[in-house]
Amino acid sequence: MSTQFRFTQPPAPKSAAGRVAEVYEQIAVDFGIDRPATFVVLSSAPELLAPAWALMRESLIAGTGSRTGKELAALGVSLANRCPFCVDAHTVLLHATGDHALAEQLARGEDPQSEEHTRVLDWGLATRTPGADLRPYPFPEEHAPAYLGTALAFHFINRIASALLNEQLLPGGAQRFRAVRSLAGRALGRTVRRSAEPGASLPLLDTLGPGPDWATGTPVSPAYAALREAAQAGADLLDPGERVLVRHTLQEWDGTHPSAVLRGFPNRRERPGARLALLAALAPYRITDEDVAAWHMPWHNDEQLVRLVAYGAFAAVDRIETALTLGAPVREPQ
Repeated sequence: MSTQFRFTQPPAPKSAAGRVAEVYEQIAVDFGIDRPATFVVLSSAPELLAPAWALMRESLIAGTGSRTGKELAALGVSLANRCPFCVDAHTVLLHATGDHALAEQLARGEDPQSEEHTRVLDWGLATRTPGADLRPYPFPEEHAPAYLGTALAFHFINRIASALLNEQLLPGGAQRFRAVRSLAGRALGRTVRRSAEPGASLPLLDTLGPGPDWATGTPVSPAYAALREAAQAGADLLDPGERVLVRHTLQEWDGTHPSAVLRGFPNRRERPGARLALLAALAPYRITDEDVAAWHMPWHNDEQLVRLVAYGAFAAVDRIETALTLGAPVREPQ
């Protein structure tokens, strides 16, 4: 099994059947990447796989608005969350959109030359802070569901990747080389620039409940609701006191990254489950072998670890989403 995975050994993708196989098939067609690790790692808990894919597909891929713009927003989210894996992935995907100069400027740590691109990137960065003023949007108002869905999808995916994957997008860190980034992006170009049918992922979901108001009337709404339901079910892995601790800690979170000493986090010997959930929410890149070992009892397995991490990851997403301040559109002066 690939060394790309930390702490779990997901089922071999070639053995996938039923709903999992259907999701992989749609990912290959619409994302252009055959069984990407960010989704394979969720297959240990299949109920999370389809809604995580659906939210990303219906916002980033099939949602309204510029794919370059949404990739920039996702890159901003990934930078804010300190997820090298996803930062590299979006740099490659910017190559796939055909914006090669922009991709390389960002890969070098430079600001985009375009003020419009800078505003979208900064908007993505700002979404990590609960309650941040995200208006006026750096994109048309009617594209907000797709951009907000993209940002929230990657607040979840970043945390899954940082917690459960190693940092290298390609073997040996080959994504560090410009030629490799460009070639990888060009290989995806036809798929990325092709239109995708909105709502095609929804038949993969078990339920189609109502999502947040900002997504009403779009496929992003039921996709978000399905991921929320699937991720929040992981609460059953914690006792009531631990759930209260996680909830109260997230209510007080202001978007900052924890200090190096992880002051205020539960002790791994006393509340290992709560510690893992909060690390997944606030600093998934800080999860260690010791943290996982302290939680891992004989009755625990990969499915439960993925569910616990997803619960913590979505707790952060939920804090960000419920703090959104989306009043009346701000109109530019005439």
